[in-house]
Amino acid sequence: MSIEVGSKLQGKVTGITKFGAFVELPGGSTGLVHISEVADNYVKDINDHLKVGDQVEVKVLNVEKDGKIGLSIKKAKDRPEPEKRQYSHSQRPRQNRSNDRNSNKGETFESKMAKFLKDSEDRLTSLKRNTESKRGGRGARRG
Repeated sequence: MSIEVGSKLQGKVTGITKFGAFVELPGGSTGLVHISEVADNYVKDINDHLKVGDQVEVKVLNVEKDGKIGLSIKKAKDRPEPEKRQYSHSQRPRQNRSNDRNSNKGETFESKMAKFLKDSEDRLTSLKRNTESKRGGRGARRG
């Protein structure tokens, strides 16, 4: 039996390591289920999820040229497609909401940039004035 990527198969757990579990597939070949492919949540100890001799359904992720077979238990599970949310009139998706800062549509990019630069220069001037006037502050002149 040839093993194809994407196919779902029944297998038997033949060995467990700290990084995954070896599963014997129909036809006598063996593949590895990496610890990250055992369950949907974080798996600290694989022994909490699998035991040698367990029958598991696996999905073939990849088949290497040297014969190594990558398997997944979590991707073999049939999960319903998440439903699309219906939004009421008052609940629109975020990308469609108008932002208060961007509500002045008459302003051009250049006028917004000029306003930003003026505001920024005013703040820098105020900051320099406050730090230089303090005795012993950075940049203060000693006399």
